[in-house]
Amino acid sequence: MAERQTLPVLPLRGTVMYPGLTVPIGVGRPGTLHAIEAALKGNREVFAVAQRENVDEPTTDQLFTMGVVGKIGQVQRGLGGVQLLLQGEHRAAVLNYHEGEDYLTADVMPIAEVPPLDEKDAAFAALYKETRERAMELGERRGLPDEVLHQVLDSVTEPGRFADLVAGYVELPVADKQLLLETMGVEERLRRVLIQVQRQIGMLAAQAEIKSQVQEELGERQREMFLREQLKAIQKELGDDDQSRELTELRAKLDKLELPREARVEVERELGRLERSGRESMEAQVIRTYLEWIAELPWNTRSDDDLDLKHATEVLDEDHYGLEDVKDRVLEFLAVRQLRARKMAEEVETAGECAASKLKDARETVTPSLAGPKPDDDRAITDGKEAKAKAMARGPILLFVGPPGVGKTSIAKSIARALGRKYIRAALGGIRDEADIRGHRRTYVGAMPGRIVSGLKQAGTRNPVFLLDEVDKLGVSFQGDPASALLEVLDPAQNDTFTDNYLNVPFDLSEVLFVATANFIQNIPGPLLDRMEIVDFAGYTEREKAEIAKTYLIPRQLEESGLSKAEVTFTDEAVAAVVSEYTRESGVRQLERQIGAVTRKVARKLAAGQAVDPTIGPDDVHDLLGRPKVHPEHAGEGPEVGVATGMYYTPAGGDIMFVEAAVRRLQGGRKPDEDGDQYAGPGSVSLILTGQLGDVMKESARAAVTYATANARILKIPDDRLGSIELHIHVPAGAIPKDGPSAGVAMASAIVSALTNRPVRSDVAMTGEVTLRGRVLPIGGVKEKVLGAHRAGIREIILPKKNEADLDDIPADVREALVFHCVSNLDEAFAVALEPAKGRIAAEPPILEPVG
Repeated sequence: MAERQTLPVLPLRGTVMYPGLTVPIGVGRPGTLHAIEAALKGNREVFAVAQRENVDEPTTDQLFTMGVVGKIGQVQRGLGGVQLLLQGEHRAAVLNYHEGEDYLTADVMPIAEVPPLDEKDAAFAALYKETRERAMELGERRGLPDEVLHQVLDSVTEPGRFADLVAGYVELPVADKQLLLETMGVEERLRRVLIQVQRQIGMLAAQAEIKSQVQEELGERQREMFLREQLKAIQKELGDDDQSRELTELRAKLDKLELPREARVEVERELGRLERSGRESMEAQVIRTYLEWIAELPWNTRSDDDLDLKHATEVLDEDHYGLEDVKDRVLEFLAVRQLRARKMAEEVETAGECAASKLKDARETVTPSLAGPKPDDDRAITDGKEAKAKAMARGPILLFVGPPGVGKTSIAKSIARALGRKYIRAALGGIRDEADIRGHRRTYVGAMPGRIVSGLKQAGTRNPVFLLDEVDKLGVSFQGDPASALLEVLDPAQNDTFTDNYLNVPFDLSEVLFVATANFIQNIPGPLLDRMEIVDFAGYTEREKAEIAKTYLIPRQLEESGLSKAEVTFTDEAVAAVVSEYTRESGVRQLERQIGAVTRKVARKLAAGQAVDPTIGPDDVHDLLGRPKVHPEHAGEGPEVGVATGMYYTPAGGDIMFVEAAVRRLQGGRKPDEDGDQYAGPGSVSLILTGQLGDVMKESARAAVTYATANARILKIPDDRLGSIELHIHVPAGAIPKDGPSAGVAMASAIVSALTNRPVRSDVAMTGEVTLRGRVLPIGGVKEKVLGAHRAGIREIILPKKNEADLDDIPADVREALVFHCVSNLDEAFAVALEPAKGRIAAEPPILEPVG
């Protein structure tokens, strides 16, 4: 064996050279070509060493430190480089690498292998024999002829050389091949080679088994294909070719769907029935329609969510003015989905890497021709996406509650636009049949799926924004209760297995974003309401209506009327006139109609060639729309005895009302009359209630009278006002029914004012329920009532103490313009609302001194 040498370096990519082997090598890199030329000019020896990484220009750090000294044999030059045969001679270790101008050289020292202690030892002989036999078996499994195997393997009898021979032909990564090269002990190298050979045999056995199974499966499919072709020929002879083609197309469409197991079983059963039935039979038509519904539903089609909060904010602000609380709730909803999506993406990515690693290991056991994914593999790959989508879908179901025209439906459409989802609306008003939600069973003639499944088919995705409009208008009849059918639809814990009566298979609704709307929350059944999160839509203030009109309504109506902003402009005073004098609502629908009426009349004049002032002011509005149609209440001109200002709330918004009380002394007593007015004998108070008051409001009046009479001495009510008197309480606008407990404070103030001759301040409006002991209880609709009072010119408001927190809902500009008095009892309310008595109506009652 030679001593230390300096040889040209031949870097090997993707392989390792072993002593005793002759390997064909293609050389094309310039540095390697120069190294070959230098070797050919010398003794034709090179140092062949493997690269750690597969790079074009390796550095010395990227080469292993042990290789093989090889001698170049036959050389064939071509256009792409040089093809040569390299004969491995012996192992060598690198002492130093030298980088020349054109190629690398290395100082190498030959390394001798470590022979076994005793080649005749039984253990070593058994190891050597087992390695030869397994190498022969591996060659047979690879399909090599026996004579070739014997010729190659029998030509090497030395154990070390035999281990190198087998290592050279075993398919291993470069790092494993290099490890075998660097194993100097012959016995250890034989053992490691045997392990690798056993692994290769096991992999080839598994590959053969898989190949056999695939071929068997393909054989069954080929047989089935052959029979189907025969069936097609028979059907063509019978004239059923068109039906066969339709069935083939329908089956192909259904086979592409990733259906749940229950749906797949049902589809296969119905397909079999359809193939056996006649084309013109009624049953065939029903089955075909059913299968077409199945094929057109979005079982696995979903749209990607756009969870950019900045984009969502821009969309909501662009489409709607105000509604800050609603927008905040929607953005909170999107923020939660964004964080959950991020978390799920991290978890799915981690799980996906593990699954991909396992899948790669499994696919390495099959031949390249069979390495494509099997259906089970594809299902495993999509499991992570399914889990991510379902986990993200879990969330609240929103219920938008508010008066008509405040933007409940349109903001649902904006949510869909912000998310990048499809938008579907189902109008539920007036529905009385449960089948409208769940669908009809296929046993009925003309059966079809319900609105939920039909909407999903229309959307084309399984995760649209689905608006259930007017859920408070659902009816009940002998055909069932549709509200009860919605219980499953709107329950996130159940709707992943929603079963439509027509489909009769579960369909996953968990990814659908359901949004419901309602005007009156009390009309929604309790169990259904419990499944939804309520988002309140309050009415707009007049200022907000004016801004909405200028920003959205006027441009839209100008466009619809064929006008432009250059032709017609509205002044702020004109918009305010339309808002206050021609509309009375919480929303803006009627406002848009009135603006549309103005623009249409202007368009008519322009079309007739009349001169039109492009600037529309309040006088122009009156000329075009006629006299004002709305006459809202205004605060009284000054304090009055027996007249208190109350506040009320309706779905159209809040306003003020006047409660009038008058006292008349009776001459003698009389019995109750036919109207039920309670008259009694001398010393009693008779109460008359007029103005179409409801039962609750009447009870509030009676409670106020009882409080006033029971506390007459404290309230300084004269004795002659507590005799046989008739107390008449009237609430104007008698044609309008009124009810509710919140007028209790106003009634008590009017009654005490009439009994004590103390005027009630006209610039103070009040609301609150009263008890017999004079406590003031909280009420609802504070924001709407306060806005109505502010619009009417009220400057001070009396509210129950427990409604103080509701002041945060009132717009800042309105809150700053008013003075609020939060009271807990009637004494505090009277101190604010009542002024000192006008003149003297009677002597004050004597105060009795205690005896003793």
